[in-house]
Amino acid sequence: MRYEEAGVNIEAKAEALKRAKEAIAATYTPSVLRGLGAFGGLFDAMVLKGMAHPVLVATTDGVGTKTLLALEAGEVSGLGFDLVHHSVNDLLAQGATPLFFLDYLAASRLEEGVLSALLTSLAEACKALSIPLLGGETAEMPGVYREGAWDIAGTLVGVVEKGEILGPERVREGDVLLALPSSGPHTNGYSLIRKVVAGQDLEAFIPELGESLKAALLRPHRAYLAEFLRLKEAGVEIHAIAHITGGGLPENLPRALPPGLGAEVYRGSWPVPPVFPYLQGLGNIPEEEMYRVFNMGLGLLLILPEGEAQRALTLVEGFLVGKVVRGGGVVLV
Repeated sequence: MRYEEAGVNIEAKAEALKRAKEAIAATYTPSVLRGLGAFGGLFDAMVLKGMAHPVLVATTDGVGTKTLLALEAGEVSGLGFDLVHHSVNDLLAQGATPLFFLDYLAASRLEEGVLSALLTSLAEACKALSIPLLGGETAEMPGVYREGAWDIAGTLVGVVEKGEILGPERVREGDVLLALPSSGPHTNGYSLIRKVVAGQDLEAFIPELGESLKAALLRPHRAYLAEFLRLKEAGVEIHAIAHITGGGLPENLPRALPPGLGAEVYRGSWPVPPVFPYLQGLGNIPEEEMYRVFNMGLGLLLILPEGEAQRALTLVEGFLVGKVVRGGGVVLV
């Protein structure tokens, strides 16, 4: 017997890597000593030499069942951006900036066209943010994944000065919430989304959305690195950051707050992307569930001293959506 008879096509994997090699190499910076083709990527840690007390920050995440919707729609080129951008935002919540990225792609069968598109999108996303795609793994595992299924995940490593780590211990009563808007559902709630839109024509123009469902639901997760760096370079004081992902406001915002403090979030203080009320109506989803599952237009919440709010708004496009109060949890008012 041959390996291919067991469901594994080594040649398809090799061809996809060959096609993506140039795009991956384009992400390399002078700190990359060895990348694609090595058994482990090498990154020159001397880049940290100028820091007083560097702290490494690592995060691992995936794209979830958005991959299934993308495969169904025949459009996977945004998934690499989803994965990289989600990971970047998780680093920002610690006040960290990226050093390098590692990916993991797996499927029941590695279709060369899909694999090439995913690798290329990962490389393009990394290059746009000057993050080396240092290495990764592609795995063909028939029997582990059902036929036609894919999984995409990644690990991002970054760094922050110890004295600049953001978090709940910095937050004070009276701090304000500055929201940076999302581009839509980002990478969360897609198991519910897929159930709601089952049987719908993804290509059809939806007047309420001003575009098709495919465009609205597959728009990539936003990255907020540029906004974060702009605020940091201007010396704007940031106490904490909450990345609004799975679990929505109720689960993510409290992670950035200390014991004894909660948050009031003002309804109507930011524009909710039309895809959310459309999905709510289509699936008859209770409002409480919408806020528990989706970001509702709130991509990243920065917690700032009240005196920094207006200056921050001159530097980034955002909305003041609430404040830190005594108590606990998140209350929509």
